[in-house]
Amino acid sequence: MTDLFALAMPWWEFVLRAVAVYVILLVMIRLSGKRSMGQFTAFDVLLIVLLGNAVQNALLGEDHSLTGGLLLAAILMTLNWSVGWLTARSRHVERLVEGVPVVLAKDGQLYESVLKKELVSRNDFFEALRQEGELEMDDVRIAILETDGRISVIPKDRK
Repeated sequence: MTDLFALAMPWWEFVLRAVAVYVILLVMIRLSGKRSMGQFTAFDVLLIVLLGNAVQNALLGEDHSLTGGLLLAAILMTLNWSVGWLTARSRHVERLVEGVPVVLAKDGQLYESVLKKELVSRNDFFEALRQEGELEMDDVRIAILETDGRISVIPKDRK
């Protein structure tokens, strides 16, 4: 019971570990592309669970105390809040963390190379068209891959 609150390493090492893991995972997620942050599949949920398990030891080291776990939770929540605060106040940080929207199609022309670069399948693209009620490429004024992984479709004006 005495080990419940006793830290196995200095408090500042928890901070250092949390910041390092948070920043590295943020970069890895950002590099994996916008589409990975869109709609979650069973594989995405599995990846999240496995990532959590994979970084557990990097965060905790040999510490198994309640204090260490709560300290890490507080640090990670503070980091997450801080990133949100910074992205809301700085366009540069926002672009760095969240990226920028990307045009996938314009005036009825689908940009296949952009789909490949952004890891968007043709099926996902045409599903977005169907959700907007557009089945033909000729009806598309512009289709954009948003920073959160959603595909926005703006149809041409119909006459």
